[in-house]
Amino acid sequence: MATDPRRLAFLLAVHRAGGVLAAADLLHVTPSAVSQQIARLEAEEGYAVLDRGPRGVTLTAAGRVLADAAERIEAELLEARQAIAALGEGVTGQVKLGAFQTAIRAVVAPTLAALAERHPGVEVDVREHEPAEAVRMLRAGDLDVVLLERDVDVDAPAPRGAHDVPLLDEPWRLVVPTSMPTPERIDDLRDVTWIGPEAGTAADRALRRLSRALGATPTTRHAYFDFDTALALVAAGQGVAMLPSLALQGGDVPDGVEVVGLPGLGSRRLVVRHRATRHEPSRAVRAVVDAMVDVARDLELA
Repeated sequence: MATDPRRLAFLLAVHRAGGVLAAADLLHVTPSAVSQQIARLEAEEGYAVLDRGPRGVTLTAAGRVLADAAERIEAELLEARQAIAALGEGVTGQVKLGAFQTAIRAVVAPTLAALAERHPGVEVDVREHEPAEAVRMLRAGDLDVVLLERDVDVDAPAPRGAHDVPLLDEPWRLVVPTSMPTPERIDDLRDVTWIGPEAGTAADRALRRLSRALGATPTTRHAYFDFDTALALVAAGQGVAMLPSLALQGGDVPDGVEVVGLPGLGSRRLVVRHRATRHEPSRAVRAVVDAMVDVARDLELA
């Protein structure tokens, strides 16, 4: 008589629980149901599988062979269920992502190729926006993910209903015209003229932080948001500026500009923000965020 493999689950429960009563509790059935299944198993196999003694039950040699088989079957079934579940786990959907120039160039663009290979069903719609505008659009539901910048010394937690994931901290660098002496320490910056960053940006907050440390009000000229604009003005001898490392990657420094690293300049932090509600983020958003974290982790900052 062929053994019904379903009975092996009862034998395995007795083996793991140490007795018929405990196995019944484990399986949420009556003790008599366990005993009946064991008796039928023994009848089908023609061997006793339990040694019933005054101190309880133990497995016979035949019982141990069948229990080992039951464990292998259980493991195979678990693996099969996981494989079946994976068939329906293809992540799909469109993710609208808002970011600014340096973040798009250094993090977002490299993410797209890796994401297409890992999750081909995820479509990312990249839109260039200033951080303040991107935050408003995220709140309104017009964007799903935004990249933001902040001076690392400024603690700005995400508002209720949103979540921030840190991507990287990159050092601030000083860019100076080659026509002026190279600053060798922070104190050398007390009387310089700065190319003025747009108010509210990370560069603006970093400059104000540095000015407080120097005990001097910065003298500024012009106003910029795009780092390429700042570099062009520095190259024209209009002043110095403090830019993040990502703005200086890939040989983008024009002639007439020297890049200087000074202790005490601090760093800029990039974070990715998404909505965090009962139903969000979606699996597609999670996939995009995870991919960006992986890319940012591998970045080498000059």
